[in-house]
Amino acid sequence: MTSLQTQPLPVSLAERYRVLLEIGRALTGTIQGEAELYTAIYRETAQIMEADGFYVSLYDPEIDLARVVFWADRGQGRFASIPYPGSESEVIRTGRGTLVNDGLEARARLVVGEGDAPSTRSAVSAPLRSRDRLLGVISAQSYNSDAYTRSDLELLQGIADVSAVAVQNVRHVQELDQRRREAERMEQISQILASSLDSEQVLNRVVEGALDLLRGDGAMVWLLEEDVVRVGAARGGSAPHVGTETSADHELVRRLRNDPSPVVMERLQSSPLLPGDLRCPPPARSALLLPLSGAEGVTGALVVTTPREGPFPEEEIHLLQRLAGHASVALENARLHSALETLSLTDPLTGLPNRRQLEIHLEREFAAAQRGRPLSIVLFDVDHFKEYNDTRGHVAGDQALRALARILDDETRAMNLVARYGGDEFLAVLSDTGSVGAEQHAGRVHARIAADPDLRAEGLTLSSGTATFTDEMGRVEDLIREADQDMYRSKAQTRNAS
Repeated sequence: MTSLQTQPLPVSLAERYRVLLEIGRALTGTIQGEAELYTAIYRETAQIMEADGFYVSLYDPEIDLARVVFWADRGQGRFASIPYPGSESEVIRTGRGTLVNDGLEARARLVVGEGDAPSTRSAVSAPLRSRDRLLGVISAQSYNSDAYTRSDLELLQGIADVSAVAVQNVRHVQELDQRRREAERMEQISQILASSLDSEQVLNRVVEGALDLLRGDGAMVWLLEEDVVRVGAARGGSAPHVGTETSADHELVRRLRNDPSPVVMERLQSSPLLPGDLRCPPPARSALLLPLSGAEGVTGALVVTTPREGPFPEEEIHLLQRLAGHASVALENARLHSALETLSLTDPLTGLPNRRQLEIHLEREFAAAQRGRPLSIVLFDVDHFKEYNDTRGHVAGDQALRALARILDDETRAMNLVARYGGDEFLAVLSDTGSVGAEQHAGRVHARIAADPDLRAEGLTLSSGTATFTDEMGRVEDLIREADQDMYRSKAQTRNAS
């Protein structure tokens, strides 16, 4: 509440218009914010005409909503947000000022003020106009009847005209300030996105940035894969769960892939475009989809929902397009990094983890074993592989290794790992497995190889050795050495038996 006790000056018409020029300079000069502006409009108006009551309302023609943002009663100013239908206001409906000499309460569509305040009886109201656009209304009221004349209406219209310029100036300054803040925030978000090469982390940062910029009620990233659309990241109560999938054979997906431009769903709940599995529940009422592109075309979409129906402002679309651009680059970088990392940890011949990945995994599992979790390994070696390679050639040898690798991979649980350890050696790391389980695993592999018609026809067999962690083992090498020794004992027994 702001105390603004003023008494209108009994000045001549010429003096009033001189004061109007002063008001224009005051309002369009150094006003920094809308709150300060509304206070100044009231203060300047009350200096030259009766203003027992007073209000400023702003109007949004797209939704026919007017909103009282400031009102005053008996010299006390208050900032508010009181909505009413704009079309019910004669000033807004006609775009012309009105003069009421008595019986104001009977004609009023909106009453503001304290409950114990006397009723104002007369009023003068004028539209806030900027070029061809109606911004709102200012109105002065009096407790007395016949308090205003046509000249008061003309004067208030003059105040309204300079006030409209001031409102536009303030909004322009605020818009520039908002854009500056958005640019700074966008720069921060882009730096945050670029600082990570982890796909999951980038996805989460993208949706967090979208919510931060738009202040919607939900955001998610769709990942367009070969046959499905999958939710890769999500934030907000309106977003489906991460991992939710739906078929990629959908009109909206085809549209995103063929026309990488923003898609706006103004009435989300009735839109046929959104796939059913990815539909967002209330309070989401509208959605904006922005394609994410990579080296191979559209790879996903950034989706933001808001609780309002209708179109998205152009500035919001442009802002999120910029975010989508930064997100596309960050996700592509993360994808390439992941692909390179996979290549660096994968044996190119067999597709199994290579020795580097094996060492990383085994060190971690060995540390867990030292804390009490069971651990066993099985070392496999292809019997007489050098002779086979020399006789059949390297191409046949490579094919044999790939066939053996497929069997080993099939027989290894997802929680475990089998890797190419050397030229013709493979090693399986079996977590939560004791010596009996390791022997059973080796037995299953031997049985699969013996039953494979192609490998049996080639005469290929494997030898294996197992080892189980004990407290006496201080290093990973001790565990591998035990498996290697067990394998050579097995080879020796096989030779003696033959």
